[in-house]
Amino acid sequence: MFDFLATYYPWIKAIHVMSVIAWMAGLFYLPRLYVYHVEGLKKAGVQPGSDMDLLFQHQERLLLRAIMNPAMVSTWLFGLLLVLTPGIVSWAALWPWTKAAGILAMTWFHHWLGLRRKDFIKGTNRLTGRQYRMMNELPTLLMVLIVLSVVVKF
Repeated sequence: MFDFLATYYPWIKAIHVMSVIAWMAGLFYLPRLYVYHVEGLKKAGVQPGSDMDLLFQHQERLLLRAIMNPAMVSTWLFGLLLVLTPGIVSWAALWPWTKAAGILAMTWFHHWLGLRRKDFIKGTNRLTGRQYRMMNELPTLLMVLIVLSVVVKF
């Protein structure tokens, strides 16, 4: 049924990898923008709604909507096409399950970042720059899990 995918496998895989790179770039950078947002407002002594706050919100919105959301969707789409390609995934092995867990956690983190953006919009952010720095490590840990799962196939 999905045999035609084998013909396009190299193209699907290439687009999947490019999508992952774009998505990861956003997942690394958006929490860093939040650090600058929190600490920049505090350092400048300005309140939510200021020009500086609105500039950060604009940058965060563009990163999330123009880069991260499309990259996440295309990562999922082309990743699912890879999964459906005959002979690519052995579900009896552990690695597809650990990769899937990592992807689900990465997707959760993406949405968590979107919720934090809404906090900035409402002026209700309660997290500190330090907390955002700590959360910025999560995509790295998930990336390690996912890459090791796929490459080492444990």
